[in-house]
Amino acid sequence: MNIERDTTGRPLGKDEQDITAGQRNVTGGTGVMPPDTRLDQEDPPEAMPGPKPKRHIGRYALVVLMCFLLLLPFVPLIFWSVSHRWFFPTIIPDELSDRAWSYVFSERSGVMEGLFNSLAIALLVAVIAAAIGLSGGRALGLYRFRGKRVVELILLAPVIVPAIAVSMGIQVMFIRYGLADTIPGVVLVHLIPTIPYVVLVMGAVFANYDTSYEEQARVLGANPLRVFMHVTFPAVLPGLIVAAFFAFLISWSEYLMTLIIGGGIVITLPLLLFQFVGSDPSIAAALSLFFIAPAIVLMILTSRYLSGDDAAIGGIGRACRSRSIWSS
Repeated sequence: MNIERDTTGRPLGKDEQDITAGQRNVTGGTGVMPPDTRLDQEDPPEAMPGPKPKRHIGRYALVVLMCFLLLLPFVPLIFWSVSHRWFFPTIIPDELSDRAWSYVFSERSGVMEGLFNSLAIALLVAVIAAAIGLSGGRALGLYRFRGKRVVELILLAPVIVPAIAVSMGIQVMFIRYGLADTIPGVVLVHLIPTIPYVVLVMGAVFANYDTSYEEQARVLGANPLRVFMHVTFPAVLPGLIVAAFFAFLISWSEYLMTLIIGGGIVITLPLLLFQFVGSDPSIAAALSLFFIAPAIVLMILTSRYLSGDDAAIGGIGRACRSRSIWSS
């Protein structure tokens, strides 16, 4: 009976003999592991799945279709703005002219004055409505109190009640206090339909807001101002920008309230536009494109900001920064 021994001559136990026999079967009796059977050899990495071209093509086609549908209404406006004569059923205007654009950029048109007034009023309304809606939305989103549903219904009242009824009721008071036919009066009346939207949007934002960040900051010594500036404000800023953008668009396109409270003295772009609707389609189309352009630019700038890493409107975003928020 052959007794297997190790290199020092010591007899091998039963378990050691089984291991040696297994190694001998693998190595073929040479004692050297073949290259393809080494124990330390790693398995080849699995091939990564390649892109699915059909899915990407479908996404691109959907994006192209959406862009086409969004830009389609602008095509007739562009044709009307450069046309001199355009009668049905011709697809392209019979005669082209720059008469409409020459009028838009002339001094007698008042477009520059209307643009300045519209921008000033809409920006003021957006800032004031955002400031009021920030506190109002926090109260609606974070706290439960008796009569909360009633407050929400009251906020919806200016949206439900017709604008002409609101304007006619307020005009008498504005005339008494000297606010009629002035830009401050128009700003105040534009706040009536815009504040409810901002409050409701910010209420939804604060409903998903975690106040534990504020509590941690206060425990570590931050005063209320620093808590607001470095914790609360960065967290709700994306939602606040969206709400302010809504307020800007509502004020920017408001016609009836501006006409009644402004009395035709405060000129805005909607007032100029409605003068030519039905009477001169070419000038109306040019004014429409001029009226739409600033809103589109603002929308693009807002979307570029919100498309970043901190664009979670209902989330928290950057609640705490890497540096200390309570340091001087």
